[in-house]
Amino acid sequence: MGVVAGVDSSTQSCTVELRDAQDGTLLGVGRAPHPATTPPVSEQTVDAWWSAFEHAFAAALADAGVASEDVRAISVAAQCHGLVALDADGRALRPVKLWNDTTSSPQASRMVAELGTARWADAVGSVPTAAFTITKLAWVAEHEPELLDRVATVLLPHDYLTWRLTGRAVTDRSEASGTGYYAAHEGRWLPELLTRFVSDRVEWQVVLPEVLGPDEPAGRAVTADARRLGLREDVVVGPGAGDQHAGALGIGLRPHQVLYSLGTSGVVMTTSPGSVHDHSGWVNGVADAAGGYLPLVCTLNCTKVTDFAARLLGVDLAELSRLALAAPSRDDRPVLVAFLDGERSPALPDARGLLGGLRSDTTREEVARAAFEGVLLGLVRGQRAIEAAGPDVSGDVLVVGGGSRSPAYRQLLADLLGRPVHQRDVPEATARGACVQAAAVLHEASVVGVRDEWQPPDVGVTEPREPVSDAIRERYLDLARCAGDDWRPDAAVPRQR
Repeated sequence: MGVVAGVDSSTQSCTVELRDAQDGTLLGVGRAPHPATTPPVSEQTVDAWWSAFEHAFAAALADAGVASEDVRAISVAAQCHGLVALDADGRALRPVKLWNDTTSSPQASRMVAELGTARWADAVGSVPTAAFTITKLAWVAEHEPELLDRVATVLLPHDYLTWRLTGRAVTDRSEASGTGYYAAHEGRWLPELLTRFVSDRVEWQVVLPEVLGPDEPAGRAVTADARRLGLREDVVVGPGAGDQHAGALGIGLRPHQVLYSLGTSGVVMTTSPGSVHDHSGWVNGVADAAGGYLPLVCTLNCTKVTDFAARLLGVDLAELSRLALAAPSRDDRPVLVAFLDGERSPALPDARGLLGGLRSDTTREEVARAAFEGVLLGLVRGQRAIEAAGPDVSGDVLVVGGGSRSPAYRQLLADLLGRPVHQRDVPEATARGACVQAAAVLHEASVVGVRDEWQPPDVGVTEPREPVSDAIRERYLDLARCAGDDWRPDAAVPRQR
């Protein structure tokens, strides 16, 4: 049997899917946790990632009832932006600063102040926040400068696992475009930005990985680590991708569609044939994993907000959803600005959540609804920012991620947009997308072609009920201003190529 493996090494865990290499039928799934982190300091070790990968891969083989020798191709997707710094012997110089580590906020602020949002957006498609790798390198240069004298290779999370399989230091366009020092529209690293904002002592062109195309294999599974997994030496390894980028492949995201991914972080995205350069700084104009671009807005606070609300109200998530949908739609109901652990979009790393509009007769149902709406109002603003930057998002609205299983998230999103929301049968979009990529490199086929052939079906459509009043939206914006957020969609200055 020909089997492909797709890996999702996320912030919380590692998931491995095994699928039939021809038609994409799911054969087995394995999972293993990663160490928990809590911003502002959010770090994990590369050894923890590899151990979780080993356990998840073994669990997937057992679940599928196949042998490791049946695997013909593998591809790794992972959380974006994290800084993996290796010495000349391939040892990690320090724990990995993850995307949601906000300790480099001062460095990000100085970079933006010096170069300006417009020049950053034009150079790399995005305006750096504390999530970006370049800010984490600048933090290391300021706080642990001796490490830069020993750094031999700078990788991203999925690059590291690919390196452990192949021995090659490579990345892909999607991950490179989220570093803050890669111009996807020009197809090149920008070492001059690293020299200017990090250090002039490092030969950046030497330490950075090779950037591969979406259909270009990273190599073969030839390392001792690959042998310990039981992989054959002729197993082809895909170029990999960022988690959201692989998720777009897994969900089958087509032009003009807009995708809401509801997980630990919240992401709203679409595809674009041309690069997007949003001078407002809200939209990350990153490359996708299919040869185009994936303009997106990412928030730090998504399902963790409703997890918090469920804990506060002493209910499980199913009951929280029921309470929210039972809440009346009165215009003076409470509104939550869900910046619980600081926020990425808008860039307010020190912000906290605000709940406004409480009355003596406020109900548990209204508090539950405020939690869901607080998450979604922020993401809907993200969609408006993407529209303002130029891309066409007039197609279907799709929803994936753990939050998509909640009827309240689906219904309240449909209400806020006034559009139907389509749910697709994709429990693990990122791992599925990595399988799409593995199949493409195995068959020497286009990743777009495999994506379209394997497109999952809709499993439900949620129609909007009554529209959400402008009063609720305005009260949300007023409360957001109290948290330091003064962005409005009409402030965006789009530039699309």
